[in-house]
Amino acid sequence: MFNSIGLPVIVLGGMAIFFGIVLTYASKKFAVEVDPRITDIRDILPGANCGGCGYAGCDALAEAIVRGDAPISGCPVGGAELAEKIAKLMGVEADSAERQVARVICCGDSENAMEKYEYYGIKDCKAAEMLAGGSKSCRYGCTGFGTCVRECPFDAIHIVNGVAVVDEEKCTACKKCIAVCPKGIIELVPISKKVRVLCRNQDKGKATMQACKVGCIACQKCVKACRFDAIKVENNVAKIDYSKCVNCMMCAEVCPTKTIYANFAERKKAFINDDKCIGCTICSKNCNFGAIEGELKGKHKVLEDKCVGCAQCFEKCPKDAIEMR
Repeated sequence: MFNSIGLPVIVLGGMAIFFGIVLTYASKKFAVEVDPRITDIRDILPGANCGGCGYAGCDALAEAIVRGDAPISGCPVGGAELAEKIAKLMGVEADSAERQVARVICCGDSENAMEKYEYYGIKDCKAAEMLAGGSKSCRYGCTGFGTCVRECPFDAIHIVNGVAVVDEEKCTACKKCIAVCPKGIIELVPISKKVRVLCRNQDKGKATMQACKVGCIACQKCVKACRFDAIKVENNVAKIDYSKCVNCMMCAEVCPTKTIYANFAERKKAFINDDKCIGCTICSKNCNFGAIEGELKGKHKVLEDKCVGCAQCFEKCPKDAIEMR
């Protein structure tokens, strides 16, 4: 009886103990050390695994941040508050980079862009692009069949009157729309930069106007109007350097074809608080529009009809005596 029951129990028990010892040793000997920061960062990430950061999920982003391949502010869902927490865990300062949003560099909608043929094929931008660059006369413009719309997991882009338009409140800068656009006319820009050139047409002015009523004709008026050297005409199309742009909107004011967009309702004016102003004249010296008057050690005043809201005086004032309203 013992041989039929006891012996197998002893043998199996011995084997269990032996393999347990071997596995314990192996787990310690061949263990892959995991940086505790990866786990800590993963714990404070939202856990949605939405892919908005450009990585496969929150685990992948946490690993990339620790490796230094992704920025501290890599999670578009968590925002600045989450970036601060991650920065503390990493022992660095929070990434000061501003939130980015996608923007479609085209305003050639069905009312302004000319058509060279009627398209009856698959409602897909890549498919339409294969037929002479799409139905629009402008070979650089938005095809308008919504490949980017279907790709966006956040419902942040829609086709409006034949052109893709981004909902900046929903956009997480995941770049998925950028990756699928066959025209390459979607790019990321800082959300605070409200002025935008909505054209990529590199043809000369006459050819551009024959294709689209709101195309850039490279007239250089925007370049001459900008006091900050923030806009250039390259390859027959205006381009804004957002590292220099201060949202003064002067380029949009003078653009004859309205290719350059700016929401003038958002333009603010500077206001000087007399109680704080010490008359140092720093504000007037930094105003490129002659919109501030006042003598040294005297109270200064903003000339509202000249102020364009560039905020240079606001940024330079040493006494915080200027507000933007």
